[in-house]
Amino acid sequence: MIFGSINVKRNAKFKIKLSGDGQYYFVLVAPNNEIIATSETYLTKQKCKEGIEAVKKYAADADVEDETV
Repeated sequence: MIFGSINVKRNAKFKIKLSGDGQYYFVLVAPNNEIIATSETYLTKQKCKEGIEAVKKYAADADVEDETV
């Protein structure tokens, strides 16, 4: 979306990161750059990418179960 000469992006994004022990993980970053989710760690980048695809596939329709009650 463009407002005047400022391009405003309104999408969240996944970022693949490398942990201190050499494992891969991803974070889900909101449009305001706040991290809203962090994954488990994966031994390979491919498995990390598969984790991202699983979140994309299932999260939009996921139910919320409150296990605190």
